[in-house]
Amino acid sequence: MGTTQRRRPELAAFLRSRRARVTPHDVGMPPGFRRRTPGLRREEVAQLSGVGVTWYTWLEQGRPINASAQVLDAVARTLRLDAPEREHLYHLAEVPYAHPPEVIAQSVGPEIQGILDALDPRPAVVYNSRYDILAANSVYRTMFWPEPLPTDQVPNVMWRLFAVPEEECPLLFRETELPVMVAMLRSAYGLHTGEPAWEEFIRGLSAASPLFARLWESGDVAEPGRRVKTFRHAEVGEMRMTSVSLSVNGMPECRIVVYTPADEETRRRAETLTATVTATEKSRP
Repeated sequence: MGTTQRRRPELAAFLRSRRARVTPHDVGMPPGFRRRTPGLRREEVAQLSGVGVTWYTWLEQGRPINASAQVLDAVARTLRLDAPEREHLYHLAEVPYAHPPEVIAQSVGPEIQGILDALDPRPAVVYNSRYDILAANSVYRTMFWPEPLPTDQVPNVMWRLFAVPEEECPLLFRETELPVMVAMLRSAYGLHTGEPAWEEFIRGLSAASPLFARLWESGDVAEPGRRVKTFRHAEVGEMRMTSVSLSVNGMPECRIVVYTPADEETRRRAETLTATVTATEKSRP
């Protein structure tokens, strides 16, 4: 049985189960008499959704009919589907699903911070889709942001890379790395186009960095993925690190990024850096 043939019966069963749990009272309708169904009737769902009774009946029977996103949204509202159920409906109906824009995260819980700390000596950080640093372990902070992180605002990697003189930038090979990062930022921006916070962020960074403005105007897009990046540190020198992104459940558009030494020399330098960080922390009163 093909994928489409298998999904149609699943779609039919899902719609029937969701319809059965919605009562006339839930949608402001009188209960009526001789009601044999535990929830709404098919014709009631069709009426409330603004679609034809025959069309909805065929949809619930799993027949091979086409459904638009607008119609599925209307049915989802009538059946009082939550976000995961709405997405499931789209997948079963084989209609592309676009996640609604989420409020961009600005903090993490202690559990996530504990995970980052446990990853020492590997640098680890949580970024949101705008490259705000929501949390980081001590090795990351020492390697990529040696001065104290600002306390009056959320620190941001893009500002760190573009708004400082090139000799102070911790990332080497800017000509190849920075275009990729801007392309990933633009990909995330697609979900937030027109939002004041995002527009202000892009305007501010473009004004502060002609290089960012030029790369932004290119219109390139890319998704986060595994990359080998070269960083420099004043005490231990250059380090080649492989970055791996991990999604975080319950935190849309956020990811944990872990940096792993890409060669033996980098591993030794990372251990030296970790030892320095540990000694510094122990010496503090």
